[in-house]
Amino acid sequence: MKVSIIGGGGLVGSCAASSLQYGRIVREIALVDVNQELAEGQQLDLLHGASLISDQKITFGGTEHVKDSDVICITAGLRRKPDESRLDLINRNVALFRGILADVKKHGYKKDAIVFVVSNPVDVLTYLAIKELGLPPSQVIGLGTVLDTTRLRSMLAQRLDVPPTQVQVTIFGEHGDSMVPIWSNAQIAGLPLEKFPTVTSQLIAEVEKKTRGSGAEVIKKKGGAGFAVGASIADVIHSIALNQQRILPVSSLQNGLYGLKDVAISVPTVMGRQGVLGCIEIDLWPKEKMALQNSGKVLRETIDKVLSTK
Repeated sequence: MKVSIIGGGGLVGSCAASSLQYGRIVREIALVDVNQELAEGQQLDLLHGASLISDQKITFGGTEHVKDSDVICITAGLRRKPDESRLDLINRNVALFRGILADVKKHGYKKDAIVFVVSNPVDVLTYLAIKELGLPPSQVIGLGTVLDTTRLRSMLAQRLDVPPTQVQVTIFGEHGDSMVPIWSNAQIAGLPLEKFPTVTSQLIAEVEKKTRGSGAEVIKKKGGAGFAVGASIADVIHSIALNQQRILPVSSLQNGLYGLKDVAISVPTVMGRQGVLGCIEIDLWPKEKMALQNSGKVLRETIDKVLSTK
């Protein structure tokens, strides 16, 4: 499998490439960037460690790489400021993103290619990609709340002093301020979270608050997220490459699930080589379902504003 990372010279793109290299699953990683020197530098850095890691082909170049790629991962975009919401990025990033989509269409792509949007605001840009690329909606996804989910799980594990891999709690909705942690189905090693020793409503509230602000905190302290988002990207791509049919909270087009209509948003999504294989609706607490529907409303209103300025 060949993966092209548009924006591969930047922090997010290069961390994704590194995670894919260590994953040893995809066959070729192409770093695509307007800054060719930076992309080549990242390619060389990855290549120099290849003998210790894997035998993948690592290349760099322009958008022409997308024409024979199995996954086209778009990470390029302007960074969020510490005091800026992801949705505030919309006016600054939409024009850039549309330019990228035009380049992708110009060079063409395989009919079974998966377009994987990471650039923020990811749900809005995923919707735009679905509408403007002409691919089946099932072949266009966004990273959605995959990163938020691993942040929540990891920070909850830290507070409870349990292995992070044994924490099961997922975030649905927008990758942003209206995200919805699904505490109703949370578990630790298969045990109900609310019955787990030392768990209190105050602890849950503190972890949720920490998760909501974690993106801005990382930006403030180190300039931007890299390692965790790179690992999250690789996790989704590996599920595609191996046709694992895992259930992931990626952003995909919804028309009916939980009452969500004509919006790209994160819900339980079965991912495989063909992209979205299906979505699953589970019972939620009434307040969670209402929050999820509100999240869809927030995104729909933003999409309407974007389309009105086209």
